[in-house]
Amino acid sequence: MRAGYEWIKRVATILANAHALDGSAIKRQLRALLGAMAKHHNRSAPALAAMLAHFQKVTQSYWPGLFHCYDDTDVPRTNNDLEQFFGAHRYHERRATGRKGASPALVLRGAVRMVACAATRLRAFAGEELAPEHLHHWQTLRQQLENRRQQRVRRSRFRRHPAAYLERLEKDLLQLILPP
Repeated sequence: MRAGYEWIKRVATILANAHALDGSAIKRQLRALLGAMAKHHNRSAPALAAMLAHFQKVTQSYWPGLFHCYDDTDVPRTNNDLEQFFGAHRYHERRATGRKGASPALVLRGAVRMVACAATRLRAFAGEELAPEHLHHWQTLRQQLENRRQQRVRRSRFRRHPAAYLERLEKDLLQLILPP
């Protein structure tokens, strides 16, 4: 079993990138090590072979997005920074609203609010900068947000007044079926 941990340590050493290599060099090194692991795991004890096979399977599933962080310094190597960002946003949102849980508005308008939160952390914006460059894109986004809001309103109508909701639904259905 010790040999399995040695393989994992070698992978960690490659991914730590002490020599500041680019993504393609890291990818080549890791591919070579995974090839050696594949040859070795056939000659290993069953438990070690299963562990190495699982490790290779998981690594292959993450392979397409594994190396971007080595080419772009703005991309974090782990998702810890991202989790910290969302956690900080939840904390500030709870402090501002007085809620114990997350705000429902984050679910509805999260695509807009999280981007705005991330951007304002970087710097302050002047009023002129907040005007949308592409009015059509902005209007499309506003329409999508309004549609999501309307869906939530419609869902709550049934919970509040089920009989009235079903009566209205039946009336609308009959209007569609019967000729005018």
